[in-house]
Amino acid sequence: MAYKLQSPSETHSVIVGGGTMGTDIATVLLRARSRCVVVEPDSSLHEGIFKRIAQNLQAIGRQENHALLKVVSALEEIDWSVVHLVIEAIPENLELKQALFKDLEQLAGAETILCSNSSSFPISDISEGLQTAERMAGLHFFMPAHIVPLVEVVLGKRTDPEVGESLVVLMKRCGSVPVLIRKDVPGFLANRLQHAIGREAYSLIQSGIVTPEDVDAAVRFGFGFRYLAAGPIMQKEIAGWDVHAAAAATIYPDLSNAAIPPDILTEKIKNGKYGMKTGEGFYQWTPETMQEEKQRYDRALRQGLEILSEDLPDIEP
Repeated sequence: MAYKLQSPSETHSVIVGGGTMGTDIATVLLRARSRCVVVEPDSSLHEGIFKRIAQNLQAIGRQENHALLKVVSALEEIDWSVVHLVIEAIPENLELKQALFKDLEQLAGAETILCSNSSSFPISDISEGLQTAERMAGLHFFMPAHIVPLVEVVLGKRTDPEVGESLVVLMKRCGSVPVLIRKDVPGFLANRLQHAIGREAYSLIQSGIVTPEDVDAAVRFGFGFRYLAAGPIMQKEIAGWDVHAAAAATIYPDLSNAAIPPDILTEKIKNGKYGMKTGEGFYQWTPETMQEEKQRYDRALRQGLEILSEDLPDIEP
């Protein structure tokens, strides 16, 4: 079976789920002129989906590509004979995802590639029971998907390698930076790295060694700042592995190796302190401070994207 995708402008895509991730993923495809259908059962959300994607495209000067977008309420409204790629972006519920892909397997053509944007479930679990699991892969974007360049292409146990290779090429042509995850491990790549840092950060906070503000400052203005210029491997190539290995011999034995989330985190969940969505996490939030921080965050991301622009793939419709 051939699983090679064509250029973005010749690839008809379907995004299942019209939430924030779904609409931003649609923007990634539309900016490279991929004809795109967003499936959102709640028709009251359709106008907002059109508006959000239009704003996303206008921000990068590609508003004319909005004409390639269609929003429907049901899978049955799609002409599946012309669909090449499906990306699932529904809530993180394994049974819902498995049921959806069973439906997609019946509806989509035999050479249509099926992808999940899941960040928490192994792709092999989502595709369990599918007759054509070889065409199923993970395509994991990071919020906001149309600004953060990284996308993880994840191979499940039965995924045909050609599917992964084809998705890597397509994502590059959409202007994203794909990384190929060759084994379906929990958390894939980026989230494993993030959680490794988080585990140590929570341990240091819980021990009273530092504050949340100290952690954020150390990352943003220390090694995180350097990561815009070079990742952790390249940065040590520059600094020298002899220095790093010597430091590792001292530091590694003292790092947290906790197998479960620490009390400082689970207590916040128990008490409903989820962060901005509840008005309190490690920080206190008001509507005004939330809006101010979100605006600062968005500006910083866009400025970072501009810094990295010379290293990003060109969009090739």
